[in-house]
Amino acid sequence: MFIQTEATPNPATLKFLPGRVVLPEGTFEAKDADGAARSPLASRLFGVPGVAGVYFGHDFISVTKAEGDDSWPQVKPAVLGAIMEHFQSGAPVLEDGVDAADDTSEEFYDAADHDTVVTIKDLLETRVRPAVAGDGGDITFRGYKEGVVYLEMKGACSGCPSSTATLRQGVQNLFRHFLPQIREVQAI
Repeated sequence: MFIQTEATPNPATLKFLPGRVVLPEGTFEAKDADGAARSPLASRLFGVPGVAGVYFGHDFISVTKAEGDDSWPQVKPAVLGAIMEHFQSGAPVLEDGVDAADDTSEEFYDAADHDTVVTIKDLLETRVRPAVAGDGGDITFRGYKEGVVYLEMKGACSGCPSSTATLRQGVQNLFRHFLPQIREVQAI
């Protein structure tokens, strides 16, 4: 098994491409060992010293190392080994009954803004999320109120130094082009 690695805009996160589907649909994120308990692969990755977060996309795994830890030369081979061992074992990526679908239960917006929210979600799905997935992360809609769009950054995007620029110059400008009533985009 050959696993490619790619740098991400976040220096604390590397993207691992195992050459196969990781999750057929949805995403999964664990920011600690407790959150990783629902996934044999995430649990295995959290067993590697220095791993502070994992994110699974369709065909990639983003791994974030502990803050202030400059040990990618030590962590990366252990992560590669853990991913390889997991896929060779035939174990599932997620435990039975764990749903990897995107969580939309925490969304908030006024019913009068429904059409605006539909357009925001469409722009996210078709123009933003594919580009961000290329960098090992994800952006999901969380809410809209009084011209402000609230988005959640995941994977390599969470804690990335350039995520503010991505939101301000990229996403915010895109939304404003199609929806002039949008004043601002904020990460939550």
